[in-house]
Order: sequence, then C-alpha cells, then structure tokens
Amino acid sequence: MAKIKFKDTVANYERILADLKNKKYRPVYLLMGEEAYYIDQIGNYIAQHVLEEAERSFDQLILYGKDTTVPQLIDTARRFPMIAGRQVVIVREAQDLKKIELLEAYVKQPPEKTMLVLCYKGKAVDKRTSFYKQTVKNGEILETDLLYDNELVEWITGYLKQKNCAIDPKASAILAEHLGADLSKIANELDKLFTVLPKDNKCITAEHIEKNIGISKDYNTFELNNAITKRDILTANRIIQHFAHNPNEYPIVFTINMLFMEFSRILKLHFLKRASGGYVSPGDTAAELGINPFFVRNYEQAAAIYPMGKTLQVIALLREYDMRSKGFDNGEASHGDLLRELVFKILH
Repeated sequence: MAKIKFKDTVANYERILADLKNKKYRPVYLLMGEEAYYIDQIGNYIAQHVLEEAERSFDQLILYGKDTTVPQLIDTARRFPMIAGRQVVIVREAQDLKKIELLEAYVKQPPEKTMLVLCYKGKAVDKRTSFYKQTVKNGEILETDLLYDNELVEWITGYLKQKNCAIDPKASAILAEHLGADLSKIANELDKLFTVLPKDNKCITAEHIEKNIGISKDYNTFELNNAITKRDILTANRIIQHFAHNPNEYPIVFTINMLFMEFSRILKLHFLKRASGGYVSPGDTAAELGINPFFVRNYEQAAAIYPMGKTLQVIALLREYDMRSKGFDNGEASHGDLLRELVFKILH
C-alpha cells in the first residue's frame, strides 16, 4: 500500500472535522491507519459533540473491539435511538474486532439514525474487500500513516500556528528528534508549553523546552549533529561524554540513527549539486532535503567540510557501528566506548 501523503491526511481530517462541526453527518466512519492522533481527534469530537450531554447516557455507546463481535455490533447499531434524533456507536480499538469484513451487509444499507464510528488503529483495512468499498460509497473514511521524520517539524509549526503561537527552528528540531513521530505525545507537550508562556510572548524556545519538558538545550542529538557537521571537536566531545554517562537517556542506536539521517541529507545535497552543475537554490535545497529553510546554510557548510567521498566514509562507519552496538563483532566495548570511537573516526 502506498504511503498516505501527510498533506492529504491533514486535508481529509480537516474536511471531515468541518463537516462534523456543520452537522453534516454520515452513517459510518472508518478511521484507520498507523497514526492514531487524527483517529482519536475525530473519534473524541464525535463522542463529545454529536449528541447533547443529556442524550449521551441513552443514545451513545462506546464499545471495544476485543470485547464485542460483529453480530453483536450490528444488532446494537440497528436499534432505534431512545430520546435523540440518532444514536452514536463508537468502537475503540476496532482492529481487535474479529472478521470486521462481515460488516459489509450493514454498511451496504446503514440506518440513517445511527452513526457507527470504527477507530481502527495500527494498520488499514484491506481495500480489496467489499466492506471497504461499501464504506467508501456510503460512509466516510479517514486513512492515516506515520509521518516521516522530516515532516515532524512542519507538523509542530502548523499545530502551534493554529494556537497563534510560534516556535524557533532549533526548538522544533529538538522536540522532533527527542519525541519521535508520536503526534499525541508531541501535542501534549506543546499544550503544556503553551500554557506556561507569557501572554506577551507566544514563541517557544529551546530554553522553554529544557525548563518545562526536561530536554537539555545543550546535550541532545540536534546539538551533536550540529557540532559534528561543523567539525566542532570540543563541543562534540563534551556531548558524547554526557551521552556516555547517561546511556539510558541517550541510547546509542538512536544517536547513530540521527547521525545517519544527517549525513544522508549531506550526501543528497552533494548529488543535487552534481546534477545541477554546482548550484542549488536555498528553496530547492530545503524542499529536497525536507528541512526548514533556516537550516539550509548549515547543510551548505557541512557539505563543504565533508566532501562526497568523506560523507560516504562516514555513512559506512555509521552502518558498521550500528551493527557493533547491536552486538555484532563488538568485543568488550561499552556503548559509551563505541560512541567515542565512532565520533573520533568521523571527526579525524
């Protein structure tokens, strides 16, 4: 299955949410995919807004996939509402519902007075099934996928923009690298930060992150990447010493992965320059590398410090030490020793 584009996911989510706010309801909602954030957002909105508070006790039911069967679900969904104009049936963890494709007969002729919401997380329903095709015809489908790492900064910026808040590029990069592609976790942390900002300065900085979330503004993979790509030996050594003394907080596998992504972008910039005859505009560089335009100059400098041949050597080193960190041909070296050795070889 082709990966769903980030912008398409957001556009579809916003369209469905706008329809719900305008009370344009569909009888069936299939919310599916690996990224749970948007599934939860739509499911929670339906649970909190479609029925009035007094109606929910009678005409809203929340089920869980592992605790129900398709026949039970169909029987429940075909009942008439008691006091509201419609009933709402929400199935959490619908991926645990066995033989969900048997809902085909229900979806083919869904009752208008029931809103059936299927929160199907972690994967997508087989699009070849008649159940899926009938849902496309008679219901609404939201399909999501995990974001690429280079999409996280854009998502963070967009999320805060909706709250009339900004974030400096370094802070967004630190958050994205430290928290990973867990949008629910990122949103929770951003909401915490938003509440502690002064009213006259709604801009999140690395200092805010360190003080309120506990991610060091000085000791993190973003600063390590920055030091290594600038060949700042003193700073790089200080950071890896800190990492080596705190291996649980800074696992070597994660550190190597971040370095691999960094040097892969540098290598891509070399190929772009070679293909274009030596010059690539800042806008094209940002778009091709999937980075904030603010960091284009950093990558230009890194490409000058690490020519293509050296960049390829570094990538080979990173692959080697990734294997060694996982126990292959490692001997007695600790993860801290491996990290020190790796960074020494990169810098020298």
